[in-house]
Parts: sequence; structure tokens; C-alpha cells
Amino acid sequence: MTLATYELIDAEKAHHKIAKMCAWLGVSRPGYYEWRTRPASATAQRRTLLAALVTEISTGSHETYGYRRVHAALVRRGEHCSAELVRALMREQGLIPAQVRKFRPATTVQGDYRGIPDLVDRDFIAARPGIKLVGDITYIRTWKGFLYLATVIDCHSKAVPGWAMADHYRTELIIDAIRMAAGTGLLQPGAVFHADRGSNDTSQEFGRFLAGSGIRRSVGRTGVYWDNAMAESFFSAIKNEWLHRFVLTTRAKARRQVIRSIEGFYNRRRLHSALGYRPSLEVLNEVLSQQAAA
Repeated sequence: MTLATYELIDAEKAHHKIAKMCAWLGVSRPGYYEWRTRPASATAQRRTLLAALVTEISTGSHETYGYRRVHAALVRRGEHCSAELVRALMREQGLIPAQVRKFRPATTVQGDYRGIPDLVDRDFIAARPGIKLVGDITYIRTWKGFLYLATVIDCHSKAVPGWAMADHYRTELIIDAIRMAAGTGLLQPGAVFHADRGSNDTSQEFGRFLAGSGIRRSVGRTGVYWDNAMAESFFSAIKNEWLHRFVLTTRAKARRQVIRSIEGFYNRRRLHSALGYRPSLEVLNEVLSQQAAA
């Protein structure tokens, strides 16, 4: 703990006086200076090692991780240091994560919700996988026109078990996404699927499909971000952390990047803060192992 405290003081010495930080953190100033004057082989070598690991993790995340996620990834590797040291190392190396901008829904066409209830009420936490899911449709701009993406997200694991893409956003698009999610075996009988009040999500066709699949339908308010915040947050992440980095000349190129993002990174490797900085697949496998043991 003392080592991490000294690292924090060293990382922030350009912004605060060392004496004050020592007092704030309850360590002695002579102790800090003794730590600083130890042979370079102890302090400098560790800092060099951490700097290399920080760069490796940042690159592996496609420069999407901020210092908190990089720090979490280091801890998962057994490298214990302060988050502020990671922040300083990223600053020194010019490692700037992708900045997520506020997402503004643009594809929602209000439908007649006909009294469909809101079974989620902005609570996007679930006790186990497959019982509460959220979804929506967004557009991806390419030089050849829009590619529309429908997703199904599991509230427990934050995984995206179902997705579908097309050059339209008709009701069949989100039906295809739910079919994909159902094909994983993740969905439980009586699962809730929550969306906004778009015309697709409130259509009779979609209602019949969900009822036939044993899924309960839930809707929030059209255009109100927080009523479907989990789905909107995912779209914000995939666009700002991934898709906006590429020149998407065709729908085929956009499709490939979406698959790389969801299946190659988001589900398998991305550390989710809501999961204690663990990947979705790790959380799902943990549940499956517990069920098998029971």
C-alpha cells in the first residue's frame, strides 16, 4: 500500500506540493524521499515495465481504454500499482483514449404503444443472464448509404448475444437480432425484452413474434434517453470507440467492422466497469460453470 502511495505522490508532484500530499496520505516525507533515492534498478525498472504494459493494453483495446480500465487490466495481470501512476504513464506516452460523445437517437419513429407496459423502469440490472434484455436500432453512415444495426443486450452480463444488419430498419431486422440471441440458448422463459416506443417495437407483427417466443414486451418513452439508456450507451460506444475511426466506403466494410467490434472485442475482451472490470464472456462462463456444478 505504501509503495502505491509513494507512486501516487510521485505521479502528482507536478500538481501538488510533496509535503502536503504526504500529510494528506498519512506517509512521512523522509520515507518518500528514501523511496525516491533507492537504486534506479528498483524504481526505474518497474516504471519502465509498467509503461510497456500500459502501452500494450492500450493498443490491445484499440486505444479505447482510459486509465481506469488500463489500471484494471494491469490488476487482472497481477501488476498492482496506483491508478494515478497509470494515468501519469499514459500522459507521458501520449496515450489518449477515444472520447465518447453524447448519443442522440435519430432513427426512432414513434409508434402506437397501445398500453404496452414499461417492465424495466430504467433498472438495467438482472440477477442472472437471459431474463432481462434491451434492444434498439441505429444507423451507420457509409458512402453507399445507411447500414442499420439492431442489437439485443443482456442486462446481467452486458453481452450482445444477438444482432442483425440490413439496408433497412423494418421490423424483421430486430426480429432477426432476437432470433440470433435465442439461438445461443441464453434467453430464459418469460424473459423481458425492452425497447423504446418506435414503430417497429410496438408493431403487431413484433408483438406476435415475441408472444410466440415466450418473451414479454416492454417499452419506454420515445426519445427519452434514460428509458433505454443501456442500448443507447452501447451504440455510443461502438460508434465513437470503433466505427468513427474508419472510412466506411461500403455497407460491406461497415458490416465487417461491426462484427469485429461486437464479437472480436466487446463481448470477449472489453472490460466493463459495471461488471467489476471483467469481460462479458467471463461473466457468462462463470454463471454456466455454477449451473453445471449445481
